[in-house]
Amino acid sequence: MMNTPRIRPVVSCTLLAMTLVAGAAACGGPDGHPLAEQPYDAADEISSNVPKGNEKADPDKPLEVTATGDDGRITDVTAVDTAGHHLQGELAADGLRWHSTVPLAAGTHYNVKVSVEDDDGAPGSRTLSFETAPAKKLLTVTFGPHAGTYGVGQPITAELSAAVKDKAARATVERSLRVRSTPAVTGSWYWVDDKILHYRPQEYWPARASIEVSSNMAGIRVAKGLYGGPTKALKITTGDRVEAITDAAAHTMTVKRNGKVINTIPVTTGKPGFDTRNGVKVVLSKEYSVRMRGETIGISSDSSDGYDLLVYYATRVTWSGEYVHAAPWSVGSQGYENVSHGCTGMSNTQAQWFYNTVREGDIVDVVGSHGPTMTPFDNGYGDWNLSWAKWQQGSALNTTADPTDTVQAARLRPEV
Repeated sequence: MMNTPRIRPVVSCTLLAMTLVAGAAACGGPDGHPLAEQPYDAADEISSNVPKGNEKADPDKPLEVTATGDDGRITDVTAVDTAGHHLQGELAADGLRWHSTVPLAAGTHYNVKVSVEDDDGAPGSRTLSFETAPAKKLLTVTFGPHAGTYGVGQPITAELSAAVKDKAARATVERSLRVRSTPAVTGSWYWVDDKILHYRPQEYWPARASIEVSSNMAGIRVAKGLYGGPTKALKITTGDRVEAITDAAAHTMTVKRNGKVINTIPVTTGKPGFDTRNGVKVVLSKEYSVRMRGETIGISSDSSDGYDLLVYYATRVTWSGEYVHAAPWSVGSQGYENVSHGCTGMSNTQAQWFYNTVREGDIVDVVGSHGPTMTPFDNGYGDWNLSWAKWQQGSALNTTADPTDTVQAARLRPEV
């Protein structure tokens, strides 16, 4: 079989290349097309409300750029602050005016590049720079807990230096608060009140997770006259998943580590009238010894229910005084009946083991009690007693769905 030489395609390609080169020459090359020219200085064709000299711009006022010439128009405006945030803006259809559509950051420097073109399509540009005045009132955030290793139930807290009540302002704050975990989780903030937010995942944190919390609110306008201030970032880790499930009806506590039962402990919980709270609680602290007195919960010292005891190996789960602790005086009742004033009591040996096993943030879940359910926020960390659907309702972003605000959101949380 004879192979036909590929002479014709090669010639065709050569002719095509020659045609393209000739076409490029016919267009005039770099010197023949207006778009190929270096931009001319458009200083005489552009005006703005950028302050003169050392005067600083009011961050509460928008940036405005206007085309003043008769034969040109603005094609693009790019304004970037020192943190690399791009300022969102809007260009008029006729190209004669551009203005920012989100507040400027306070106490920062902006570089602004204005691109124009004349009637012939020739490009021009002008560069502006200015500084914004510092904020008169700063909103800062303090994250909690302190850096360290915690149990998988530990919520993240954010305490604001000033109250934020407006829904839009809350959304701005919340967008600036970032929580990153490895492994990644789905989580959300909840506004406990005007100054306190809690963050938790949909489920407990993964065991051995690394969690970083930060804010990029510095300089961002939260409300009129109120701007974000600098915030110290937080890093914490989680340990093993340790859960203590206390069955008040069965008078036992089952302790699990990473899903495996590691101990079953006879206990006594609150007797009728002093029933232990049901629900998920989080270990708040561990105290080797605590003096417990009935007067602190409204029991008179003269009452038959009165008490004044020094208690050891006390693991606190509520701020009002509910503990898991050693109760050697009730060993005979442990595993059989509930005789305490609300705490979970066990033998000295078991209480010492529990005290040495758990850490802050570990889970203590009480079931089978006739007591009320642990409240979410006013007596410790009852955050997990809210369903995920109800938890999400506490987020300002859950009810602030403004489709025009996506660029501002990107500005507050730029992709990295």
